[in-house]
Amino acid sequence: MRVLLLGSTGTIGVATAHALRAAGHDVVAFGRRAPEIAGVEAVAGDVMCDWPKLRFDALVSCLASRTGAPADAWAIDHSAHLRALNAAKAAGAGTFVLLSAICVQKPVLAFQRAKLAFERELTASGLEYSIVRPTAYFKSLSGQVARVKAGRAFLVFGDGKLTSTKPISDDDLAAFLAGCLTDPARRGVLPIGGPGPAITPVNQAAALSRLLGREVKIRHAPVAIMHAAVAGLGGLARVSPRFAAKAEFARIGRYYATESMLVWDDVKQTYDADATPEFGTDTLFDFYARLTRGETRANLGEHAVFKDA
Repeated sequence: MRVLLLGSTGTIGVATAHALRAAGHDVVAFGRRAPEIAGVEAVAGDVMCDWPKLRFDALVSCLASRTGAPADAWAIDHSAHLRALNAAKAAGAGTFVLLSAICVQKPVLAFQRAKLAFERELTASGLEYSIVRPTAYFKSLSGQVARVKAGRAFLVFGDGKLTSTKPISDDDLAAFLAGCLTDPARRGVLPIGGPGPAITPVNQAAALSRLLGREVKIRHAPVAIMHAAVAGLGGLARVSPRFAAKAEFARIGRYYATESMLVWDDVKQTYDADATPEFGTDTLFDFYARLTRGETRANLGEHAVFKDA
C-alpha cells in the first residue's frame, strides 16, 4: 500500500516508518519536520491547516499532543486528526490506523476526552479502522534509571504496588501497528501490551538492583502529595488562568501515579492483567539492561517526570 504516516519524528513514529517499509509498503511522512528515514518520502506541511492533496491507500497516525494540556490536546488529538480523517476520505483511502492510549478507558483528563472524541468520529466514518491502545512505553518507565545509576533512590508512590502495567517497546508496537493494515483480526479497538507479567514500580526497582549489582533504595511518597498539588494548583487556576496548564499537568501526574495501564474490567471495577493482550518479544528489563550498560539511551521528552525528582 501507499501509506501516509503522521507523527513520524517521534520515537514510535520512526519505528513505525521502518516497520511499514519492512512490510513492503510505500511510506509518505507528512508533518512540519521532514524525517530522515531511508526509503520514506517526506512531505512538509502543518497538520493543523496545511493539507496538500495526496494520494494514499491508508493512513497511520502516531500523532499525539506533546503536553496533554487542554488546548494542545484538543488541537492535536482531536482537530488535527479530524483534518487527517477528511484527507483520508478525500484521497479515497480505505483504512485508518490510530495510535491512541489505554488510559482513555477511564477518561478524567482533557487529552483523554479529546482522544475519545476523535475515536468516535473515526468509528462513525465508514472507513476500516484500527484504534490501537498501548499500555505504556519503555521511555515512560525509564525516567529514574539515570538517577538510580547515580546512587539516588527510586521514587514510588504509596507502597509501590499501587499500579502496574505490561509495557510495550517502540519496535514491537510499530510492528503491531503495521500489521493492522493487512490483518483482518486487527480491526476495531485494540488494547495491547508487551510480553510477560504486569510490572509494578517496586518490580522496576528490584530489576535495577539486579542489573546494577547493588541494593537500590526506595523512597516512598504519599499519594496525598499529588492530591494536595492538584487541589492547590486547581484553586490557583480559578483565580488566574496562567495556572490552568500547571493544574492539568498535576492531574496528569496523579493519574499515572494512581492508575494502572492495563485493561479495565468495567463489571468488576478493577484492572485485569490477564485480560490485557501481549505482543512482541522485547521486555522492559531487557531495555533497562541496555540502559545500565550504556548501549542505548531513553529519549524521555515529555516523559521526563522523575529524572530530577
